[in-house]
Amino acid sequence: MTYNVDGYINLIKTRLSEYRFHHSVCVAESAVALAKRFGADEEKARVAGILHDVMKEASLEEHLAECEKAGVQMSELELKNKKLHHQISGAAFVKCELGIEDEDIINAIRFHTTARENMSLLEQIIYLADYISDDRDYEDVDVMRRKVSQGLESGMLYAMRYTIVDLANHARPIHPDTVNAYNWVINSFVKED
Repeated sequence: MTYNVDGYINLIKTRLSEYRFHHSVCVAESAVALAKRFGADEEKARVAGILHDVMKEASLEEHLAECEKAGVQMSELELKNKKLHHQISGAAFVKCELGIEDEDIINAIRFHTTARENMSLLEQIIYLADYISDDRDYEDVDVMRRKVSQGLESGMLYAMRYTIVDLANHARPIHPDTVNAYNWVINSFVKED
């Protein structure tokens, strides 16, 4: 399938602030670079990167309406954590409003914040691209970029540890998908002594 990337760019320009639009473009660029490096589909990476935050600045009513259209219901934990709304409603939006049927793209958007167990290559690429895009400037971003440059496994290990520790340090709930993703990464990538 061919995707209307220019149309998606124009769409997010109307839905997002200048800051968030710039972030989405940067994530798409990082995703394409990672896809090229790790052998994933570059067009799918661009599409998922551009659209990953399509619902980021939507109201709760918009999130819930989009989820209802897709027959998706947020858990109580997800409803209480505003930072998770956009990944769930964003996946619903691209499916229902844009007609994107590729489950890999939908899942890359759906799990780009929490991650999950058994992530596909594209899901991992979008998860990491969101962490290392050129616009990011959090305290550990240089370490994160270095770890990703060492390889997908190194990047995922560091990203999952960083996420779990950061959430715990800020006394925030940790989504079960994140815990399962952490365990999956540890079991998949860490070699026992």
